[in-house]
Amino acid sequence: MDISSSLDGLRSLLGVNTAAPAPTPSRGGAAPTNSGLGNDLATLSSAASEVSETAGGDNVRMDKVTQIQAALAAGTYFVPASAVASRVVDSMLAAGG
Repeated sequence: MDISSSLDGLRSLLGVNTAAPAPTPSRGGAAPTNSGLGNDLATLSSAASEVSETAGGDNVRMDKVTQIQAALAAGTYFVPASAVASRVVDSMLAAGG
């Protein structure tokens, strides 16, 4: 996706002229902006969009999410390392890796 052409179209629509071209993104996926509003920085990732899509689904058990959030906030959430290792191995075997 070419963000610069979309930004140019938006600038044209809004009648905004910029003296300098938009900076190109760095390898980390972040690009500083020179909009005159400060030194803003945005970082986008594919993981964020996947989470956004998943969070909007009807299969989210909000009661479970609330319980886990409360346990995390209280510092009482615990997952045995063996359970994590088991899930990782199962996932790798299912993916054929």
